[in-house]
Amino acid sequence: MVNRNNDYLETKKKDARLGGGQARIDIQHNQGKLTARERIEILLDPESFEEFDAFIEHRCNDFDMEQKKFLGDGVVTGYGTINGRSVFICSQDFTVLGGSLGEMHARKINKIQDMSLRMRTPIIFINDSGGARIQEGVKSLCGYGDIFQRNVDASGVIPQLALILGPCAGGAVYSPALMDFIMMSRNTSYMYLTGPEVIKSVTYEEVTHEELGGAAMHTTKSGVADLAMDNDVDCIQMARKLFDFLPLSNTSGIPTRTTMDPIDRIEMSLNNLVPEDPNKPYNMYVLIEKIVDEGDYLEIKPDFAKNIITCFARFDGRTVGIVANQPMSLAGSLDINASVKAARFVRFCDAFSIPILTLVDVPGFLPGTDQEHSGVIKHGAKLLYAYAEATVPKITLITRKAYGGAYIVMGSKHLSADMNYAWANTEIAVMGAKGAAAILYKNKGLSEKDLNGKIEEYKEIFGSPFNAASYGFLDGVVRPYNTRHLICNALALLETKQQDTRPWRKHGNMPL
Repeated sequence: MVNRNNDYLETKKKDARLGGGQARIDIQHNQGKLTARERIEILLDPESFEEFDAFIEHRCNDFDMEQKKFLGDGVVTGYGTINGRSVFICSQDFTVLGGSLGEMHARKINKIQDMSLRMRTPIIFINDSGGARIQEGVKSLCGYGDIFQRNVDASGVIPQLALILGPCAGGAVYSPALMDFIMMSRNTSYMYLTGPEVIKSVTYEEVTHEELGGAAMHTTKSGVADLAMDNDVDCIQMARKLFDFLPLSNTSGIPTRTTMDPIDRIEMSLNNLVPEDPNKPYNMYVLIEKIVDEGDYLEIKPDFAKNIITCFARFDGRTVGIVANQPMSLAGSLDINASVKAARFVRFCDAFSIPILTLVDVPGFLPGTDQEHSGVIKHGAKLLYAYAEATVPKITLITRKAYGGAYIVMGSKHLSADMNYAWANTEIAVMGAKGAAAILYKNKGLSEKDLNGKIEEYKEIFGSPFNAASYGFLDGVVRPYNTRHLICNALALLETKQQDTRPWRKHGNMPL
């Protein structure tokens, strides 16, 4: 009989911690990557990690697999804390069979997923895997299906974060895609459905792993990933920062932290933020930095659809989601990518009861045959749907202009926003005064002087924020320097907002 004393237990634990062995750990390090356990140590608070199923092994005996058994079966699972708040964790171990997913590997992940949902606690999944374990055949595919189903079950109930810190290919990509946020490390991680070799054999294209599915591509072109960092450590530290903004579940309430930043802080510089020339851009990041607690915010998808900004910040210590047009890019107009980016962010905030602040300076939807042929109508409707569907506190501030359908879409009063404000020199109209006058007086034979007079007349009558305020479409026309105080007061008032009564339905049919 084996003597299962403390020495034996420690030996088993040591074997489990070694994963695929020191030689493979050295290879991992030489590639600029940390091991599964090193990543967990950085992500979680010191000494807080409690591991599950460290001694599980696969049950496959085909293809000589009985000779390739490792404790833990290629994934480290358990729970711990980040800044004192609980979180469940799965970290794939590439040193064990390339981190490939088999039956028992998947069961470990499923167990953590089930626990996180029962405990209403967020889950973080660190991906570093060669994909399905082909030696286990359909069991590997079943494992992925079981993971995906649980991702969907947890969606909108607990935050789900995916860190891609190595390969993530084939069916494996759909678990991160179903989660709330994806972070990648530059040059050491990639995601794609079919690899370079398959593409070359089918389409004769030659492409590298990085070009096909690297962090740069997914954060700038596809929009699949939300953030890209230089290495594992930076990526994990960013995950900790994002986690601090998020609630533990859809019923836990949003997190708060103590702040010394007074809610009535005046920012006189905001009076000069918007240029007098309506065609001259300004940086919306300046406004965000000036009004949020201590100037601190975390942007989501900063390198994708730069004409719109989505970020988390705090007002009086409480998390708020911000959606803002960026005049520095495409004049802040809405296009397909911006609409999809903002719609997903709004829906996340609504699912987890995070108030939404919308900062508007939008000339309209981006014109062009490419946009129309690519479905800007349907994609723009996604953003409209997201705002109309959201029942969280919604505050909107127009800083310079809001024209046409884009005015309606960007958190207008007509989509059940709670508080709508505008700075005094803003324009709210079907279109800009110059374009409107050109249409209205096209065949009137007016001189240039008279036409300019009509333009100014249109601005005063239809473009002025006081016109919109006279119909109740704005709750107030406000001074820029008082913006922070205004927003903090509105958020405090809306803290007790009750969800709107809507007709019963299983779910709506969002324009996907």
